[in-house]
Amino acid sequence: MRFVKKNWQITADAMRSVGRLGIYALPLLVSSCGMFEPEPPQKAQIVMYEWEDTGGDAPLSIEINLKQQKASYRRGGREIGWSYVSTGRPGNPTPVGDFRVTEKLPMKVSSRYGWIADSEGKLAIPDVTPKTPVPPGHSYNGAEMHQWMRLTSYGIGLHAGEIAKPGEARSRGCIRLPRDFSPTLYKAVTVGTPVRIVRG
Repeated sequence: MRFVKKNWQITADAMRSVGRLGIYALPLLVSSCGMFEPEPPQKAQIVMYEWEDTGGDAPLSIEINLKQQKASYRRGGREIGWSYVSTGRPGNPTPVGDFRVTEKLPMKVSSRYGWIADSEGKLAIPDVTPKTPVPPGHSYNGAEMHQWMRLTSYGIGLHAGEIAKPGEARSRGCIRLPRDFSPTLYKAVTVGTPVRIVRG
């Protein structure tokens, strides 16, 4: 009887010790058992551009590298920024050479490319031309090119656009700029700004 009681007392003491330790061990036990999963790591954000222009009288110049799908920006001889671009895909190449901005418009509607909307005005068929057959009840819409900066007489220019996969050429020949960066460049560019396009 005494033995049983003593054994019970030892067990109770042991339980009290375990209880005290449990307060500290519980977080380790819970985490090791996976009851609370750690938050998944955040997906790294791709840096689409950098811009550090302090202004000044020195002229702005732009160079576009078709291989890298990047543009670099200089004021005088000093580099002030860079950005991803998306240029002409195979079959619709962006021309190589030296150009100048000949026209600036806050928004231009393309006469060569567009999209087809359904009866509710929603996108039905993307990336079409005026010659594309329009289904009944649908309508053709010219592509809107915000912050338009013309380079050629035949419709090549810089403008805000979609860059879904940085590093890939996916346009119809124009140079697409990141949408949130395009207004900044548009403000800095003047008619006459030189633009050099190289293969890389």
